[in-house]
Amino acid sequence: MAEKKTAAKKTADKPVASDVSRMKVMYDKEVVPYLMKKFGYKSVMQVPKIEKIVINTGLGDIKDNQKSMQITENELKMITGQKPIYRKATKSVANFKVREGMNIGLKVTLRGKRMYDFFDKLVSIALPRVRDFRGVPDKAFDGRGNYSLGLKEQLIFPEITYDQVEKIRGMDVCIVTTAQTDEEARELLKALGMPFKR
Repeated sequence: MAEKKTAAKKTADKPVASDVSRMKVMYDKEVVPYLMKKFGYKSVMQVPKIEKIVINTGLGDIKDNQKSMQITENELKMITGQKPIYRKATKSVANFKVREGMNIGLKVTLRGKRMYDFFDKLVSIALPRVRDFRGVPDKAFDGRGNYSLGLKEQLIFPEITYDQVEKIRGMDVCIVTTAQTDEEARELLKALGMPFKR
């Protein structure tokens, strides 16, 4: 019995194949050499990489409905694999019936493996499921190598079941890279499979 336990423990200690994201492997083996050749970097450390991905969704229309907010939080948690945090209003706006400190949005910041897994899912599964999809705009860079993308509905993600959706809700995805210029960031994302419009 003791032998069985030690054998089970040994297998548990071994790193599972899924510990490394498919997208991270692709970045290390294919994207880094390609970018080094294209931009003439002297060191691997100069090669731009994705630093983090921030996903935001607004709760403006349901800010007074606790149940709907919980449903939206659960949906975002299923999509990203991480618990979102609530964003609070910093000042009161009477026209929008917003008081300071009120929950008005949800945010998730992904890093490491979860970030690569989300990016992989976004470019491989979610975006191709968008109706009449012809690619994402390649002009949505901020001048510092970061890319923003708006998604109109959460239904494009495989985790979301149509029957259980209370309301179709969009989200903003901001991909923060270490690139110094938009051109470098564009080449990085394109090499990782981001389907830019031709």
